Amino acid sequence: MSVVYTDTATALDGVLFDGMTLAVGGFGLSGVPVDLIEAVRDSGVKDLTVVSNNMGVDGKGLGILLEGGQVRKVIASYVGENALFAQQYLSGALDIEFNPQGTLAERLRAGGAGIPAFYTATGVGTEVAEGKPHADFEGRTYILERGIVADVSLVRAHRADTDGNLTYRYTARNFNPVVAAAGKITIAEAEEIVGIGDIAPDAVTTPGVYVQRVVQARARVKDIEQRTVRPRPVSASV
Repeated sequence: MSVVYTDTATALDGVLFDGMTLAVGGFGLSGVPVDLIEAVRDSGVKDLTVVSNNMGVDGKGLGILLEGGQVRKVIASYVGENALFAQQYLSGALDIEFNPQGTLAERLRAGGAGIPAFYTATGVGTEVAEGKPHADFEGRTYILERGIVADVSLVRAHRADTDGNLTYRYTARNFNPVVAAAGKITIAEAEEIVGIGDIAPDAVTTPGVYVQRVVQARARVKDIEQRTVRPRPVSASV
C-alpha cells in the first residue's frame, strides 16, 4: 500500500501534539526537511523537545520553530550558527542538552535498533558525564548514555518509492538515516518519488519498514549557511 501523501499538512495530520519529542534530520542546512519543518511551524504545536544535530540558522531550517516560541528543549551537538538560539538559552527560555556529536548519532541509532542504553568513553571526566552512571571495562571508565526514540521523525530524502524506501544524496545523508530509524512515526519529504522497484534493493539506505509517510518536496533553492568565494583566476592566453 502506498505511503505517499498529497502535501505536508496532510502528512503531519494526527501525529503532532504539544510536548512531543521531534527528531529532525540534516546537518546545518544540508539535508534538512524544510517543507515539513514549515508545516510543523504552521500547525502551531508547542513545548517541543527537538532532537537534531543543530537548530539551523536564524530564520532558516529549525530556526523558524525557535522564532515561533514552539521549542521548549533541544538535544543537539552544535548550535553555533543561530543567534536566537543563544539568546533564548541565555535568557532561560530554552533548555539544552548538549551531546558529543558521535554520542548523539549513536543515541539515535540505538533508539532505532531497540537498544535502550549503551556505554561510551566519550565525555568521561567532563560536564557531559555529570549525573550519569559510570562503569569500568578492561581498565577504562565509561558512561551510560540512553537511546533516543522520538514521537515523530522528519527526514529529507533524495529519492523515495511508494513503499517508503529512501536514498540520500551526498552529504544530505548525514543524520537522516539514524533519525529515520529512531521515530515511532517517520515522515520523509523526497525530491523524487518513484515506483516500487525503481530503487535497486542494494541502493536503499533507509528501508520502508521505518517510514510511515512520504511527501513530495517542493522545488526551491537550497540554502547554504556560509558561502566563501574567491575570484576565478584569469586563464593565461595561448
